[in-house]
Amino acid sequence: MPDPRDQQLSSYDYPLPPERIAQAPVEPRHNARLFMVPAPESSARHGLVWNLLDELQPGDLLVVNDTRVLKARLSVRRAGGGLSELLVLEPQGEGRWLCLARPAKRMRPGDQLTIDGTEITLTVLSDDAATGGRVVQFPTDCADAETIESLLDQCGEVPLPPYIERHDPSDAERYQTRYADRPGAVAAPTAGLHFSDELLAALGRKGVQLARITLHVGLGTFRPVETEDLSQLELHSEWIEVSPGVVEAVHNCVGRVIAVGTTSVRALEGAAQAHRGVLKPFTGPVNLVIQPGYRFAVVEGLLTNFHLPKSSLLLLVSALIGREKLLTLYADAIQREYRFFSYGDAMWIAPETVLPEARPA
Repeated sequence: MPDPRDQQLSSYDYPLPPERIAQAPVEPRHNARLFMVPAPESSARHGLVWNLLDELQPGDLLVVNDTRVLKARLSVRRAGGGLSELLVLEPQGEGRWLCLARPAKRMRPGDQLTIDGTEITLTVLSDDAATGGRVVQFPTDCADAETIESLLDQCGEVPLPPYIERHDPSDAERYQTRYADRPGAVAAPTAGLHFSDELLAALGRKGVQLARITLHVGLGTFRPVETEDLSQLELHSEWIEVSPGVVEAVHNCVGRVIAVGTTSVRALEGAAQAHRGVLKPFTGPVNLVIQPGYRFAVVEGLLTNFHLPKSSLLLLVSALIGREKLLTLYADAIQREYRFFSYGDAMWIAPETVLPEARPA
């Protein structure tokens, strides 16, 4: 019988001591700790991400997100000389970009902005009621992620999450996965940050396959869930690409389909739901909500980080193993001093630990 608390946002809260929020990444990448979710009647195991070599089997398919994070945070000067900030989010065509502005009330339609330290002028075109952001006109040759990337590389900064208080030049490389290839994200698919070149090579030698989807992590990452009744929850849409090659790799997989990160889950499941539960190639926006009660169409296991309280990502992981179990494991992880959030440690959810009713039919 469904638990009505699964449909209440407040049921996904948990206390987290501030010192458990990771402020810097572990080196090497694969030395992050790994919390291995127990199967029924078993105890949790603990190791390092490198121990995935023992957990994954020849023929398994790892599905990773190859998005690359843009240096999307820009310091801009208003006409009166005051300094403000833009977070460049989504292209609107012809050099227009949806941005988060801070302070937003200081940037009104018609205002001229200059990128700090340059003579590049931007214009605030309009408010965006749906997001609270601003549509800003950039030079017209900055129409998409590929063309604006050079400007942001020169003028922008990596948009680390606000809970990371330290900033270092090394973040420009460390806040990217080793397989990052498609520019367009404003936040990293953080489970992938644990994979070093050495671990990827070792997994390949073992016979573990790799497939790449693209999901550009965008505005939804910065918007808290505010709907207490989760049956009414709607999420900001995300652009995904699941190529014919990925679909072929999944269909030909002789092992298990393992998603690296919640973005890979959302892409695979979103592409399947776009075709009535059957995975087919798909490019376009999806706004799929995954929460307890969801039956997965493609994903059998998951490597993920530890997520913020009352977040849509916590709902997604709860759909795999159950809300009460997840919160119990999180409490154990806190006691064992695991590191949380983007630069933190990892959780391994093997297929045999997934709720039977959530597994692909």
